[in-house]
Amino acid sequence: MPDTIVIKNGHIIDPSQCIDGIGDIFIEDGKIVRIEQKSGSPEAKKKKNNDFRSSELPNFQIIDASGLYVIPGLVDMHVHLREPGFEHKETIKTGTLAAVKGGITSVCCMPNTNPVNDNRTVTEFILRKAYDEGSCNVYPIGAITKGQKGEELAEMGMMREEGCVAFSDDGVPVANGILMRRALEYSKTFNVPIISHCEDVSLSEGGSMNEGALSTQLGLRGIPSASEDVMVARDIILAELTGGRLHIAHVSTEGSVRLIRQAKERGVNITAETCPHYFTITEDAVKGYNTNAKVNPPLRRQKDVEAVTEGLKDGTIDVIATDHAPHHRDEKLLEFDNAPSGISGFETALSLGIGLVNAGVLTMSKLIEKTTLHPAKILGIDKGTLKTGSDAEIAIVDMNKEFHVRSEKFVSKGRNTPFEGWKLKGMPVITICKGKVYDWRIDG
Repeated sequence: MPDTIVIKNGHIIDPSQCIDGIGDIFIEDGKIVRIEQKSGSPEAKKKKNNDFRSSELPNFQIIDASGLYVIPGLVDMHVHLREPGFEHKETIKTGTLAAVKGGITSVCCMPNTNPVNDNRTVTEFILRKAYDEGSCNVYPIGAITKGQKGEELAEMGMMREEGCVAFSDDGVPVANGILMRRALEYSKTFNVPIISHCEDVSLSEGGSMNEGALSTQLGLRGIPSASEDVMVARDIILAELTGGRLHIAHVSTEGSVRLIRQAKERGVNITAETCPHYFTITEDAVKGYNTNAKVNPPLRRQKDVEAVTEGLKDGTIDVIATDHAPHHRDEKLLEFDNAPSGISGFETALSLGIGLVNAGVLTMSKLIEKTTLHPAKILGIDKGTLKTGSDAEIAIVDMNKEFHVRSEKFVSKGRNTPFEGWKLKGMPVITICKGKVYDWRIDG
């Protein structure tokens, strides 16, 4: 990265500072040193532009962001980087570069690796690997239970000391109520959220898509919405009992949105996230036994999509995360029942989120709030901001840029996307992270 960078004339949005307007960002030695918001007459603006015409200086770069949005690098609090143990699906190196291409500069990786991240040794390995090979910041999420088996709490205190920012058994639910209660109690001690994968496996066992007329038509065993709803209700009750910090992952049902909204109205210490596929597509994407549309929780009905969208709009759902879950192509070529669940989401997430802006559901500022400020606050990390002194982690977005989703062009090893061939509008064109400027107009 050049010693000095000036991003000029961009539409800066930073919810952490309530900034939403045209201005310039000055970066020195990888840190944001100041933001100058444009105001006054055209002559005043011209004078400001003249102030930094210093391209004769060594290691100086000007990025003209006229007509573009300049936002904090996104914070994705729910991803699967697969390493250690499943490097054929993804690695920390490939996954973090794919994240950066999507405008994401901080990711939080789930513990369902091999070995499971249920002790400080695995946590330390992930952090070391990320330091050596990662293109963006990596924050590990530790397992709630040892081996994610739901039988005994993991070494939460030691993993927290090593660098875990949250705890989750994502991929499997914590079925044992007393263990979930204890985890929520510890969440207060360690000041971290417990991220709950809400699924009653007695209701979902053997299912591979949403339960309904379509699953019957396709001859596939369904997963009822109640499988998610009953566990959301249980965990809300436990959070209310303990005062612990509960975060509901990948909300997909109308019932879950309603339960979370009611809990927030009662003052329960709860936050929630959803993913782009839950507000963009329905179970219809499964038609033709499309395994790239197989996810857990499954894609739901139109009324669920509408409820999730309304939950984003009214603040019931705090965060948009990707749940980036890459799989090897051969695994997704299995029969629908046997294929693994998951979508490679890094490189389409922001564009799908911009779809909510184009549809008038969210303002651009609210979208950026749900993908930067809110996840950073929930996790207690100093990211998702353009404040003076913060690391220069920035995405520059062209709202008018159109592109067709072509999975063969993904940086991620995962090619599993239900959006193959979709025409999307709005995408990151430049990302700045960890001392490097990525110009995807050139590199991508």
